Amino acid sequence: MKKNILPRPTEAELEVLQILWKQGPCTVRFVNDKLNEKKKVGYTTTLKIMQIMFEKNLLQRDESKRSHLYHTAAKEQETRGLLLDKFVQTAFAGSAAQLVMQALGNHKTSKEEIARIREFLDNLEADEIRG
Repeated sequence: MKKNILPRPTEAELEVLQILWKQGPCTVRFVNDKLNEKKKVGYTTTLKIMQIMFEKNLLQRDESKRSHLYHTAAKEQETRGLLLDKFVQTAFAGSAAQLVMQALGNHKTSKEEIARIREFLDNLEADEIRG
């Protein structure tokens, strides 16, 4: 799948993608059971969502067995990256710094998370110096 062709998943579609990224190829029944661990979702609703996702090229389907297996069409990192890029452009006028400051200002950040962020920033800076 080409990077910029990925359609923007809905919230319900993202929930399905999260399950498939974690579990690998799954049947509709399995995905529905996982969704029902958090909230009540009917089987036919899950089936319809996954059929729409297949039509949108968010999912691929293995039809070789009686129960079709669905898997994601794009890797998790690719999808997250595209969604984040669109979000930063739309909500923060393209400023990653504003996004980070907003996120850190709105949530309690642990010392471990801050250390990981510092390490990430140090690596970015070192890459830019080398670069």
